[in-house]
Amino acid sequence: MKKKKIPMRKDIVTGEMMPKRQLIRVVKNKEGEVSLDPTGKKPGRGAYVAIDVAIAERAKKEKTFDKAFGVTLTPDFYDELIKYADHQAARQKLFGNG
Repeated sequence: MKKKKIPMRKDIVTGEMMPKRQLIRVVKNKEGEVSLDPTGKKPGRGAYVAIDVAIAERAKKEKTFDKAFGVTLTPDFYDELIKYADHQAARQKLFGNG
């Protein structure tokens, strides 16, 4: 049986390459709106952050997505990211990474 290729993406906060399934995609669309992309299919420029509350908090502290997308984001966006990362981390503990 052929081994399935695992897509890898770079975590924008740590600079570490990780499997795509262990990352959260954040996307900036043509209108300049930045949002979380749970499906990974929204159109626009994407950046990835690990499903880890500590890394999401570091992104908030360093304003990582403000720099990456060249926009000014509200603290609410980062709070939503932290909450989503916590939720996804809990799901991975329950159901595994698959």
